[in-house]
Amino acid sequence: MYVSEWENDRRPISAQYAKILRALLGVTDDELTGGTEASTDVPVADGYDELMGRIDAARSVSLTMVETFMDQTELLRTMDRQLGAASLVDQMSAHLSTLEDALTFAVLPETRRPVARALAGAATLAAWQALDVGAVERAWRNYELGKRAAQEAEEPMYLAHATAEQAYVLCDAGRPSMAVELIRDAQRLGGAAMSPRLAAWLYAAEAEICARAGLQDECQRALEKAGRSLPPGEEARDPDMLSIFLNAGHLARWRGNALALIGDDDAVSNLYTALETTDPTFIRASAGLRCDLAQAHLARGEYDQAHEHLRQARLVASRTGSVRHRRRIEQLTQQL
Repeated sequence: MYVSEWENDRRPISAQYAKILRALLGVTDDELTGGTEASTDVPVADGYDELMGRIDAARSVSLTMVETFMDQTELLRTMDRQLGAASLVDQMSAHLSTLEDALTFAVLPETRRPVARALAGAATLAAWQALDVGAVERAWRNYELGKRAAQEAEEPMYLAHATAEQAYVLCDAGRPSMAVELIRDAQRLGGAAMSPRLAAWLYAAEAEICARAGLQDECQRALEKAGRSLPPGEEARDPDMLSIFLNAGHLARWRGNALALIGDDDAVSNLYTALETTDPTFIRASAGLRCDLAQAHLARGEYDQAHEHLRQARLVASRTGSVRHRRRIEQLTQQL
């Protein structure tokens, strides 16, 4: 077929055939097909306008907006404490995405650091929620996100907290020895910047994880350090680290938990003290406390009491949707 015949017929040709014809005849696509050259006035979409628009929007993120982000995290923390994490997955994901976008397109340090600090707190909360509902890989990734954000924000307390909570993922996965190493690394990362209440929290967490690793003496030593570090008084909230709640009542519960894990008789008295003084708004935590009491009674061969506490724990776990607590309840039930 001659080219003139093709032009008259104007049937489609393959891309490869068209390329050969362009090379042979020295013509453009439009000349080849009988069309006209595209106008050179049409702007090329290169994405720069959209990018600069997002960067300009990020520059306008003021301290007031960061406070709004923190308030949103606080609201989600309160709802999680009272209702459980299962009903908050979508809200938490949207909140994290908003903070990540704000940080991604923020350019200068004075804008990035406050947003990174807000992201560190939100990501750590999201990670704990993911762990609670059984999404362990998502929990791990969110802890990594929280740690990176804390490093960028230059906030060692946030970095220590995220690292310590990440140790629980390892512990739940059956690697308590590695978890002990990680939580001690968290203490090193916090260093002298840690508040006394956070230091006590980290020692209490170390005691629990040591107990799960079978390190009885080290568990006891960590509990003693937690008691010495905890500030006096009924106040539980750490003003420098809003995700930390710890006073003598909370520590009694934690001590009881650790002692129950190592089979110490003092566990029961500590746990009943915690049961009497526990904050009623910590709904999900009450399931853990009931599990601790069941474990302590099991260690003493008091099966009726253990059964009753497991029944109460199961009700709370069903209400909050806690996969993590339900797993523990089933493990303890098998020991009855």
